[in-house]
Amino acid sequence: MNDDDVRLKSMVDVTFEEALKELEAIVKSLERGETSLDDAIAAFEQGTRLKSHCQSRLEEARMKVEKIKLPATGKPPESVSDFDIGES
Repeated sequence: MNDDDVRLKSMVDVTFEEALKELEAIVKSLERGETSLDDAIAAFEQGTRLKSHCQSRLEEARMKVEKIKLPATGKPPESVSDFDIGES
């Protein structure tokens, strides 16, 4: 298992908020320009993974929200479906 496999595997446990915070830190670090070229490339690659992770989590949330259907009457639904907890 190489470093990328470990990073991708551990990304599963990262929340959207954690990923966004780390992504913001990477952007600030790169904007300061105080890192070596190799470190900047590694940070950019990690930032790309974090961005993809955030996009995936947002899409997942959007799909869950779409499962909530209100009747045309505007009243609360009589029943709701599960959000398929655990599905990733």
